[in-house]
Amino acid sequence: MSAIIHIESDGWKSRLDEDFTEENVVRIADAAARVWSRTAPGAIVYVAYDARPEAERFACLVGRVLAGYGLAAMVSDWFAPTPALAWTVAHDNRACGGIMVTGSHNPYDYLGIKLYMDDGGIASAEFAEEIEASIEGEPSDVRGPIERRDIVLPYLDDLCTLVDGDAISRAHLTVVVDPLYGSTRTYLPAVMGALGINVVEIHAEMDEGAEDMHPEPVEPWVDDCEQAVVEVGADAGLVNDGDGIRMAAVDGAGRFITPHQIIALLLEHLLVNRSERGRVVLGISSSVLARRVARNYDCRVVVKPVGFRHIYKEMCKGDILLGAEEAGGIALGSHMLERDGLLAALLICELMAKSGKTLEQLAEDLSKTYGKTCYARRDLRVEAEVIDVFRTMLPGLNPKTVAGREPVQVSHMDGLKLEFSDESWVLLRPSRTKPVVRVYAEAPSIQERDELLEAACDIARGEAGISGF
Repeated sequence: MSAIIHIESDGWKSRLDEDFTEENVVRIADAAARVWSRTAPGAIVYVAYDARPEAERFACLVGRVLAGYGLAAMVSDWFAPTPALAWTVAHDNRACGGIMVTGSHNPYDYLGIKLYMDDGGIASAEFAEEIEASIEGEPSDVRGPIERRDIVLPYLDDLCTLVDGDAISRAHLTVVVDPLYGSTRTYLPAVMGALGINVVEIHAEMDEGAEDMHPEPVEPWVDDCEQAVVEVGADAGLVNDGDGIRMAAVDGAGRFITPHQIIALLLEHLLVNRSERGRVVLGISSSVLARRVARNYDCRVVVKPVGFRHIYKEMCKGDILLGAEEAGGIALGSHMLERDGLLAALLICELMAKSGKTLEQLAEDLSKTYGKTCYARRDLRVEAEVIDVFRTMLPGLNPKTVAGREPVQVSHMDGLKLEFSDESWVLLRPSRTKPVVRVYAEAPSIQERDELLEAACDIARGEAGISGF
């Protein structure tokens, strides 16, 4: 029996020893090809892949399927970051879309398929539903010829023009770059080197430890970068996820700078040092820090449900300075409609160069100006039938107090979010695809944050039935 395939916010993914098979990849490629060949016959579709050992083989297979339907399949001639694919699609008016074969931030025994629109944005909910509805039970045997093309070098050349290379060069920065064995390896160091940065790269070659690492720029996976920064006396460490859409950092003392801090720092950098303006789009689970920065400079903030496709849809309306999600994916409206972890890394270097401050000082200034916040997320795993019941009950849930606090604002946009007078907040959000209730909280102290987390978990347990947790 064929696997049931759901196209989620960031595409479809599965383990290589489970549902990520040639049969299922062809079924998705068939569906995309049928839609594109009907709406844009003969158009170009770009296909790229990340640095995982099996990714190239599957990308070439996807390309041959697309070509079999009369589309011009252009397959990357080497592994590529996802932003390179998105940029290439957006800059070719002959392209109707793109497909990225990547496991992204998931463990190395995963691979996935991401679908891209003709403007370089991640597949909209409507387009993803159309593709999903077109997936048939059996794969076709339709195949055609592909063309291999360098899609990375033009993108990297463009990146160099987006930052102040002279200022960066004069700063004489030393930076540890950690691609977590992903597809930004060699590429980001090359760009930084061209801009005059002294680069030390780690996790650039697949080795015995690679399969045990999660290519996600969060602790504990950034531990090696923290150590390397201290050992070489670097100014900072910059970490990307497996396909280069997310980014986090380490300061010169080897301390982790969270994606929430990075978003806030880069937003203020765009506003102050680059004199840019526009609306700011944030996911509902994002830290309050970015909202405080935006408010300080009279920027309008738009809040969207979890999932970058919602931010992408808002960015399509124009006048967007920055769009960002909780996990550290940052998109600049002046650049393209997709997150770019390489550009974010370059902007951090530009920020240090232009401000003349270390990353430690910048993080301290951020805390002094906008307040210290403590953020955390817990995942409560439940039975499938329990999560379905909880989803139906959540829209009517409106607790009067949580951890002894009275909410001043309640939102059911995506789950249940309660905000308090000091801008602390808590969010209960059932996963759309997994039997998990995600509980987020942010407060001025760890104690207050944990009190909110625990109280929210108690609410979830009580509403869904404690036996389910």
